[in-house]
Amino acid sequence: MNTMTDTAAAAAAAAHGVADASAAPDFRDELLAAGLLIDTGENGLYGRSQIFEDVLERLNVAITHLGADQQPEVLRFPPAMRRTDFEDSEYLKSFPNLAGTIHSFCGDDLGHRQLLRALDEATAASDSDDERSDAWMAQQKPTRVVLTPAACYPIYPVMARRGPLPVEGRTIDVLSYCFRHEPSLDPGRMQMFRQREYVRLGSADQVMAFRQMWIERGSLLVTLLQLPLEVDLANDPFFGRGGKIVADSQRAQALKFELLIPIADPRGKTACLSFNYHMDHFGAIWKIACEDGAVAHTACVGFGMERITLALFRHHGLDVNKWPGDVRALLWGDTEARVAQGMQVMLANAQPTGAGA
Repeated sequence: MNTMTDTAAAAAAAAHGVADASAAPDFRDELLAAGLLIDTGENGLYGRSQIFEDVLERLNVAITHLGADQQPEVLRFPPAMRRTDFEDSEYLKSFPNLAGTIHSFCGDDLGHRQLLRALDEATAASDSDDERSDAWMAQQKPTRVVLTPAACYPIYPVMARRGPLPVEGRTIDVLSYCFRHEPSLDPGRMQMFRQREYVRLGSADQVMAFRQMWIERGSLLVTLLQLPLEVDLANDPFFGRGGKIVADSQRAQALKFELLIPIADPRGKTACLSFNYHMDHFGAIWKIACEDGAVAHTACVGFGMERITLALFRHHGLDVNKWPGDVRALLWGDTEARVAQGMQVMLANAQPTGAGA
């Protein structure tokens, strides 16, 4: 799972009915004025321009080349998942404030008339969106699907149905829109956003080696993009009084690291990549077994696609034609060759002094 920790402040603000006024809107205003983001009237819910999407997609290509040697299985899911799988995931135990459920009208003709009457009353009563009655929603009932909170969540039940993992484990490449209920003026905290993840399932040694590898590769990519970065120990924003205990345990066991880049939040840096070791949490929930019968461990690296794209605009400017030459060559040139060259340099620098070529 990939939950980036700077969500905590927005969640706390939302709980008190405050739209995170401490986050300076200046960068958001610049993005909107330039047409890179499109205002929908709802904080944290934006349209994206062609230029924004082009940068994001070229970043996506670079991430593909970064992980190509791992020969991952590529899976793509819609931004919704089965409600029963979501319930089994235990997400609601930790992050009930971030979850998004999907409801639909399931009534009869009488219910429909009641819905329309309530809707007419709501739209006629006030010109303010915030003051509208939501009485019409009494006719809505939960569906069998919920919004996906993290790109990796649909993977685990699918892997469980396949039976025991092969001896080498499995590596999955997944990309999905995700939802977190955290309205904010900070463009780095969107309610709907994309996560690109590589997910590893296998033994503890296999997934720990995977996570360390991706800390290095994620840092390499951000360095090639000429963005400032810091990798730091982190914890997820667990909810409630007991959440601090769980967060402290997560940090004590060094289960989560984040790659941080300054974007728009004046209070600090924003988590743009997340490196997570879940231990056997998901393996135990869905009874995913290794080849030898042991409960599988899992880990993931999550790329916040919008956040990295925002970081590029923040540090290189809103005109992509004026970005540094090497950054443009990486994204709009021979991306595969540039990534491969960076990997070679990284591996050479990692060799001990005196090691053979």
